[in-house]
Amino acid sequence: MKIAIPVSDKKLCLHFGHCEQFEIFDVDDHTKNITGRATFNAPPHEPGLLPRWLADKGVKCVIAGGMGSRAVAIFKENGVNVITGAHAGEPTAIVKDYLDGRLITGSNVCDH
Repeated sequence: MKIAIPVSDKKLCLHFGHCEQFEIFDVDDHTKNITGRATFNAPPHEPGLLPRWLADKGVKCVIAGGMGSRAVAIFKENGVNVITGAHAGEPTAIVKDYLDGRLITGSNVCDH
């Protein structure tokens, strides 16, 4: 499974569509261990582009602080699980917390 985290300044970017990069983690579904990690510069922000771009990279889960409802819907259409309300933090720690069932989330910080 691949998990994507939107990143700015090496931390989770609270606004999904305005991140600088994406960290994409390869995760073993059975052991729940991170087996790989890659960093990609985010393409220019265009409505609807990022969900398709990440789905094309094989991403099956996105963890974000905030995300607009249109992006969430496009992800779901592409079979990608979306988790919003994550707090800014180091991407590897966020993924490990998610895998261990310890990820604490709040409300979606995006209002569009």
